[in-house]
Amino acid sequence: MSSPRPSKTPHHDHHDHDDIIYPQVIPFLLVHAVCFAALWTGVTREAVVLGIILYWLRMFGITAGYHRYFSHRSYTTSRVFQFVLACIAQSSAQKSVLWWAAKHRHHHLFSDTEHDVHSPRHTGFLFAHVGWIFARKHDTVDLVKVGDLTKYPELMWLHKYELLPAIILAVIAFLIAGWPGLIVGFFWSTVAVYHATFCINSLAHVHGSKRYVTGDDSRNNWLLAFFTMGEGWHNNHHAYQASVRQGFRWWEIDPTFYIIKTLSWLGVVWDLKSPPEAVRRNEQKLGSRVIDRAAGDLMATFNIENIATKLSHVLETTPSLADLRAKLVTAEHKAHEVLAQVHLPHLPTRDEVWARGSTMFVKTQSLDDIVERAHRLILEAVGSKLARPAAY
Repeated sequence: MSSPRPSKTPHHDHHDHDDIIYPQVIPFLLVHAVCFAALWTGVTREAVVLGIILYWLRMFGITAGYHRYFSHRSYTTSRVFQFVLACIAQSSAQKSVLWWAAKHRHHHLFSDTEHDVHSPRHTGFLFAHVGWIFARKHDTVDLVKVGDLTKYPELMWLHKYELLPAIILAVIAFLIAGWPGLIVGFFWSTVAVYHATFCINSLAHVHGSKRYVTGDDSRNNWLLAFFTMGEGWHNNHHAYQASVRQGFRWWEIDPTFYIIKTLSWLGVVWDLKSPPEAVRRNEQKLGSRVIDRAAGDLMATFNIENIATKLSHVLETTPSLADLRAKLVTAEHKAHEVLAQVHLPHLPTRDEVWARGSTMFVKTQSLDDIVERAHRLILEAVGSKLARPAAY
């Protein structure tokens, strides 16, 4: 078995953006710059057709390979077709299947939290779109996260020679259509595939609609779904990650799924995973992690500092409430239990939190759980601040 490339020493720094100018930026920019060589090579019909074919072929490699198979194992296939998928995916020059799957699994584990590798909410749109790739800490691969893939020697070999499929495809494009085939057919389509893929990390967490409460900013975007063969139904995907189909409704076009379904009829793939009916109907109970994240988002809509400041003034100027602060100090982490038993001005009630949550989130059977958790978080945060009178 070929050993993986040596891991580079992680770059430990408190700033996520301080190492964005990294040597890998240079080849990335060169790929974009080479596209302008078409001014000299010309743009032939043959090269344009080749570019369109290579765009959709490699987009399928990313959606069906990198994403739905290697990252989420939403269906099963043979080692031969697994290798074919890996080669097609890596011909897009988006690093190895092991790197891609490991980063994507990490993304789902911490989606739109401060630990997410690409969250527009925390790192900004441009960094989420492309900048994160060049951060030194993201160059390494956590092979533990893809232990189910590292057992295949052929995938480890591709991991070691990650650019080989792209180089071979570039040569083939040149042999088919000459210099226009290389520049227009290969490089133009490569750049187009880059940014269509990256838009799922950025735009699909900023623009679109939300059908499900997922504890993150994932959205459904029909325009992205068109250019990415179904990947734009991103909120659906975050609601049930293991589904081979991401367009849950009949009108949500998902070409990747249609091709995979056809391959299943031919016996090339099998064991296609589908979302439970409860998920499709948005009737499922949410997991504790999603509830906690959604509750945190709901809590963040209340100005805790302002609430605590106003309540602190009330406690200091109302003699009958003077002992409440002492109770909060002794209660420590159980401050929410103290505050839940008193009615103070400026302190949001559970009904007020529920009213805001019902307008903030789409329909979900777990809304009461989210509201209960958010109300408790608010009381804990306010109580913690009131227990430190020196801060006011």
